[in-house]
Amino acid sequence: MTKPQFVVSGEDKAAFVRDGAVCIRGLFSAGELARAAQGIERNLGAPSVSAKVASPADDPGFFFQDYCNWQRITEYRDLIFQTGAGSVAAQLMSASVVRLYHDHLLVKEPGTRQRTPWHQDQPYYNIEGRMSASMWLTMEPVPRESSLEFVAGSHRGPWLMPRAFLDNEARWFPDGSLAELPDIQANRANYPIIGWTLEPGDAVFFHMLALHGAAGVSGTNRRRVLSVRFIGDDIRHAPRRWKTSPHFPGLEEQLPPGAPMDHPLFPVVWSSL
Repeated sequence: MTKPQFVVSGEDKAAFVRDGAVCIRGLFSAGELARAAQGIERNLGAPSVSAKVASPADDPGFFFQDYCNWQRITEYRDLIFQTGAGSVAAQLMSASVVRLYHDHLLVKEPGTRQRTPWHQDQPYYNIEGRMSASMWLTMEPVPRESSLEFVAGSHRGPWLMPRAFLDNEARWFPDGSLAELPDIQANRANYPIIGWTLEPGDAVFFHMLALHGAAGVSGTNRRRVLSVRFIGDDIRHAPRRWKTSPHFPGLEEQLPPGAPMDHPLFPVVWSSL
């Protein structure tokens, strides 16, 4: 399968393996970003049934999220399938085949105080395996204090309890079945926290088990992010007894437990085969 290529340096590959997160500078062109931004505005104007507000009513800003819109928003499809993003994911994961897992829009409007709490992504999902790479792409410059942050090395595990961002409810794994997340924000000096000042065109790639979080945005700053989740060769379907985030209704009737994610919902983005 011929796809656009972007050569990842050995240093960046090593950083991804070591830290679970890396910033790839200058991955996207101004034209690619402009088209992605058009898609984001279309998404904001016509949210899907999965859209939600992740900030409280008294927040002076607004934190909006939406999921799984690549099939209806052509600008998202172009970014996912017609740029070097899949090639970067393949190199970081050392994967021979890269599939799309899902897209995720995160928009913090000016003045949003709500943090993105520290969390891991994979416990919210319906997958098992180690080969994962999520891309976090911002349309605007992001200062270090508002950027996505990671606890370096946390992608090695263990899995920690996923909780709802606003009410802290355990809606996924039952209480007590996983270790609780430590209070990273209150004890930042005790953790190897990494992050980057970002310019448009830069993209952060991170493992789905890497502990991460982000602050709100200040002043007139706006932060529009399109995140794309990629999965590699060893990822398998892991049906849950609860509603995952995002939810793929009916998938458990089509893919048995332990099956590769070979399904139209998870198309191949890049392959060396």
